[in-house]
Amino acid sequence: MVRPSRSYRVFQGVNGVVLTLVVVVTLYPFVNIVARSFSGERQIRSGDVTLWPKGFNLTTYRIVFHDSEFWRSYGNTVYYTVVSTVVAMVLTTCYAYVLSKKQLKGRGLLVGVAVFTMFFTGGLIPNYVLVTSLGLKNTVWALALPNAISVFNLLVMKAFFESLPGELEEAAQIDGLSTYGTLLRIVLPLSKAVVATMVLFYSVSFWNSWFGAFLYMDRSELMPVTVYLRNLIAGATGGSNAGAATADLSQVGANIQAVTIVLTSLPILCVYPFVQRYFVSGVMLGAVKG
Repeated sequence: MVRPSRSYRVFQGVNGVVLTLVVVVTLYPFVNIVARSFSGERQIRSGDVTLWPKGFNLTTYRIVFHDSEFWRSYGNTVYYTVVSTVVAMVLTTCYAYVLSKKQLKGRGLLVGVAVFTMFFTGGLIPNYVLVTSLGLKNTVWALALPNAISVFNLLVMKAFFESLPGELEEAAQIDGLSTYGTLLRIVLPLSKAVVATMVLFYSVSFWNSWFGAFLYMDRSELMPVTVYLRNLIAGATGGSNAGAATADLSQVGANIQAVTIVLTSLPILCVYPFVQRYFVSGVMLGAVKG
């Protein structure tokens, strides 16, 4: 066994220290937010909270969790995220697969149309008028359709599909598979890494989105959890919150932002470990040639 050289051992040590610092810098803000969400009002306002809760307090969590509107809003968010992500993945995958065919006539025009939308949009008012005139207000389609295709995700999937060997699709056609059959049975099973990545990107985007629902939803029972928490922040900072005592209101105003970040980030953090292995597959794909 060859012993590592001194310079290589030094490199390993420096690399370990640098990566450890990066991890600490990355984790510290989130750990601090979690600590603030469980801390008391006085300790938060005095700046005593760092990595561990001080003046342990669950008032804000209790007010939020005991509110039936919170759970209804959470259910709405799950529903909106799932439907919007499915719609976005279907449209993005089909569009990217078409653009990956270099023999397609008008391919450059289709790519140009997609790229054009990255820099120019219709604007807020025309979008609102369009959604309203189509009768999409107060429906999940008002959130799913206007943001169904992210051009960045589209170009990433297009590049991935182009990297797949063309011989595989030719063999599938010889075996009698149609275009859709080739996509579903050959291309997509080989594209789990990029599909999982795009699902995560879309789901995070739709989960955290609040302005679309704030704009297109008129009824409170249709609001997602992000709008509910936004209204809770506004009520706490504005000095009015029905059903809450003065002391409770002060506590909510002190750590509502921290609680909001924790509640909105937790589901995504729970899903990420199950998707991480596909990121690893995507990094290693093509690294070894047989």
